[in-house]
Amino acid sequence: MSRDEQRATVRLQRETLIEELEAVYRNAFDRLGALELGEGSVARLTQLLLRSREGAINPLEQEIEAPLITRAPEQIP
Repeated sequence: MSRDEQRATVRLQRETLIEELEAVYRNAFDRLGALELGEGSVARLTQLLLRSREGAINPLEQEIEAPLITRAPEQIP
């Protein structure tokens, strides 16, 4: 598998995982609405879910399969 193919595969897997995580969090938020909890409890759970989502998805949204620099820049005399 060429380097470009590997990058494309990694990108696809990363994007698929983001989509799956988005679905998990969407379902969790939907369930929150169906619970008979007080506003304070729902607010705390919502904040926890938002922080969790951010921690799980933000690193995946960064492009990790960018080409690597394989040599040092040329020195200017």
